[in-house]
Amino acid sequence: MELVTITKENLEQEHICCAISNNKDYQVSAKKAWLAERLDDGLVFKKGNVRGKCFIEYIPAEKAWSPIEAGGYMYIDCLWVSGQLKGRGNSNLLLNECIQDSKEKGKKGLVILSSKKKMPFLSDPKYLRYKGFLVADTAEPYYELLYLPFDADAPRPSFKAQVKNLHIEDKGFVLYYAHQCPYTAKYVPLIEDLAKSKGIPFKSILFKTTEQAQNAPAPFTSYSLFFDGKFVTNEILSGKKFEKIAADKVQVLL
Repeated sequence: MELVTITKENLEQEHICCAISNNKDYQVSAKKAWLAERLDDGLVFKKGNVRGKCFIEYIPAEKAWSPIEAGGYMYIDCLWVSGQLKGRGNSNLLLNECIQDSKEKGKKGLVILSSKKKMPFLSDPKYLRYKGFLVADTAEPYYELLYLPFDADAPRPSFKAQVKNLHIEDKGFVLYYAHQCPYTAKYVPLIEDLAKSKGIPFKSILFKTTEQAQNAPAPFTSYSLFFDGKFVTNEILSGKKFEKIAADKVQVLL
């Protein structure tokens, strides 16, 4: 499969895999606006020359929208191959491209956010371990920071201290999110409106800068939901899923 690298010149013309509607779709426009700003930070987005989910997105760890310490590494935002494109070696193709590019840029290795077992919107730990990734650090309740060092003496990356216990001071529902994932542009306003209509205490906080994301209270900055200070989920929720969670947390009539 031929790979296409997204640039400022072709960004508007190319589909971005995880949101394949036309550019007038607000999910697509939100993601492309986020990408355009990150390209100057060294972000790389490579995708198969097909219309489907087959891509890898990575960025120098110093500029990653993630609360980690991983100087000199390359951080993989997302590696996603799905549907009929799975089982054809495409994940290996994309990962190998990232490894080669990162070595040519003098990086110490790769680092990626995963979990103890496969979780929604997080990279598959089974595949990554098969490819040689090691556990660098952990954070409750299930997060694992995995890394692939290019040299045996490469320093081990770590989470920043503030994400170790996943606790905030605010009461009610608090959602931290970013447009790094296009689905947030659709589903965050949906549950904002739902919470308002049901009288559910809810506040959303959109990360707009790298610094804000790097100081996030949870490892997954695209979407992290808290209730009464405690972490709830990183899964981007539909209205029905949010209602179910809210029914368990809040004494309101849904």
